[in-house]
Amino acid sequence: MENQIHLQPQPSSSSSTSLRIHKFDPRKEKDPLAKPILPPAPVATTSTFNPPETVEFPFVRALKTVDNKSDPCGGKYIYVHDLPSRFNEDMLRDCKKLSLWTNMCKFTTNAGLGPPLENVEGVFSDEGWYATNQFAVDVIFSNRMKQYKCLTNDSSLAAAIFVPFYAGFDVARYLWGYNISTRDAASLELVDWLTKRPEWEIMRGKDHFLVAGRITWDFRRLSEEETDWGNKLLFLPAAKNMSMLVVESSPWNANDFGIPYPTYFHPAKDSEVFEWQERMRNLDRKWLFSFAGAPRPDNTKSIRGQIIDQCRNSNVGKLLECDFGESKCHSPSSIMQMFQGSLFCLQPQGDSYTRRSAFDSMLAGCIPVFFHPGSAYTQYTWHLPKNYSTYSVFIPEDDIRKRNVSIEERLLRIPPEQVRSMRENVISLIPGLIYADPRSELETLKDAFDVSVQAVIDKVTRLRKNMIEGRTEYDNFVEENSWKYALLEDGQREAGGHVWDPFFSKPKPGEDSGNDGNGGTTISADAAKNSWKSEQRDKTQ
Repeated sequence: MENQIHLQPQPSSSSSTSLRIHKFDPRKEKDPLAKPILPPAPVATTSTFNPPETVEFPFVRALKTVDNKSDPCGGKYIYVHDLPSRFNEDMLRDCKKLSLWTNMCKFTTNAGLGPPLENVEGVFSDEGWYATNQFAVDVIFSNRMKQYKCLTNDSSLAAAIFVPFYAGFDVARYLWGYNISTRDAASLELVDWLTKRPEWEIMRGKDHFLVAGRITWDFRRLSEEETDWGNKLLFLPAAKNMSMLVVESSPWNANDFGIPYPTYFHPAKDSEVFEWQERMRNLDRKWLFSFAGAPRPDNTKSIRGQIIDQCRNSNVGKLLECDFGESKCHSPSSIMQMFQGSLFCLQPQGDSYTRRSAFDSMLAGCIPVFFHPGSAYTQYTWHLPKNYSTYSVFIPEDDIRKRNVSIEERLLRIPPEQVRSMRENVISLIPGLIYADPRSELETLKDAFDVSVQAVIDKVTRLRKNMIEGRTEYDNFVEENSWKYALLEDGQREAGGHVWDPFFSKPKPGEDSGNDGNGGTTISADAAKNSWKSEQRDKTQ
């Protein structure tokens, strides 16, 4: 594998070295998010995992915890770095500076969920609904981590190590009107702090992960030119070793992974989810398809204009048009009401591959219609089934752009029984696509946080076992084809040609970053910059 770590095994010793660990974010007892950290788990005396006896990798103790059947946290422990407050909590205290157009202070309340939404029109449930900002995942995820049942102060037991850096909030502060030194400062300080920690040395950061509630392109500045966009966090050598969870990942890089945008629903207990799911099953959906969004007149390759026209000209299509200023598109109630009344919800690309709207629509039990595989299928491989046809419809962009295919006719060809099955699959996915209230705990359901943490643990565990066995996960790994590897079938070790290759043709230096002739879209700093224009448009929320 490219950039494979080569660690020197340590000789076995009867005495084990105990790392000096910081506790994570101690709180006063009255803090509802404060929770006692579990003591270190006893390590099983007999282990079914038997690495070579002549050498001992420093993470073997963590791998062996899974074999202690009396320990419910075996193989699941997370160690959380106790970062200086400038990397997280200080940003919340200075919340007015988190966005140029939006006062983020109200959106950081209620553990990051934002202000409660009143159920005036009966669209929501009476409990668990909040006006959540789409970029609030940094703080929501970190607060959920404080409630994680398998935290440990002993990093030698950890299946993975969490870095509670508010990377999305950090970059948001300085994108407009600040030089690259200011934009990069916190990222460089973070890396300097982490690489001096003993925990880092164990795997050079390959067991570390962090979360940023923004699209990856905000962290991938390609040059040192002051006019270039974003910071360079994800291009720093240390960050290339870590896993960064973002709401939109890069198809061409191996160090970021897509996690869901937050919706407005944050249940505190299982029953709230079950009741919502049952309600979505029984709704009368009078619209065949709907679309909520604005045209992109400056992007000649965008199909949004054609989609809007099709909605306007259809008797079974519903349009909620968004633009600058006051709009029903800025009303969570109006959006959710339309999705709840629709069988299918159209989800074309926005300024970049992905949209929060896709998750809002699935929460409403509406079958998503995607036009680019980068909008969901290659993004959220931890949270969505590999067989995308079980829960969604795929209409390639060129079918709309070049052939003017009728969306209405395409959807009407799907048999009613198949539509019912797809809708049921969408509704069954809801628990894993939402973020539960960080101040409570779901009893049995796994939310988007749980799914993400388990996926990171599985990734680190595979890497550790491969290192012990002296093998790589894939043959001839090519980072530029990163999007393909999560789509491989079990046992496949090499990514070859794929039917979606034209969608992900990477631009060469100096080439236009617009859509290519095959319908593929190349994403650049322009996409990230334009997404901020959309945020400006949404400032009325």
